Amino acid sequence: MPPASLRVTEIFYSLQGEAATTGLPTAFIRLTGCPLRCRYCDTAYAFTGGEPMSLQQIIDKITPWHPRYVCVTGGEPLAQKNCRRLLSRLSDDGYHVSLETSGAMDVADIDERVSRIMDLKTPDSGESGKNRLQNINLLNTRDRIKMVISSRRDYEWACDMLQRHRLQQRCEVLFSPNTARQPAAELADWIIEDNLPVRFQLQLHKILWGEQPGR
Repeated sequence: MPPASLRVTEIFYSLQGEAATTGLPTAFIRLTGCPLRCRYCDTAYAFTGGEPMSLQQIIDKITPWHPRYVCVTGGEPLAQKNCRRLLSRLSDDGYHVSLETSGAMDVADIDERVSRIMDLKTPDSGESGKNRLQNINLLNTRDRIKMVISSRRDYEWACDMLQRHRLQQRCEVLFSPNTARQPAAELADWIIEDNLPVRFQLQLHKILWGEQPGR
């Protein structure tokens, strides 16, 4: 693979389904590979394969859509060393850029123009031991922390993390239900009962189109 390239699973144009820009038309760049194996992962097809593409080829792919927003996701995009170069190049080209990352990789030295949407893996994900807690202190008001809740145990763990690390004082915090195991309305009720300073969210793209790749 050429030095300035990345392995890409798919590039597509859709509506952003999560976080601050939910509902806005967005170009998605899904990079290949991930060191985690979360039990609820919905993008296992991005673990392997993909196509090597140069930064310019990636830019050329999204340009005809004239997107205002670009989301770099995975897999785990930061597992590829040239991801940071891609994020800076997209920012240089005037896009509003977001990065979706697992929280297991170092989020330092990412272009300050990029919004980092970082997971904290809950116990039922099977990967909570991979959380890189040092990342929390690197986040700011441009960023988001996301926790996927699969059970009451996950919820209580997330509440403890919220309080212990004062997450809401650093950036917006998102609670999302793993709808295969955790009823969304029940999670919403818990958040209301405890008056949590978090944003409840459902994945808009799945409500509209289901589990289709590239949507």
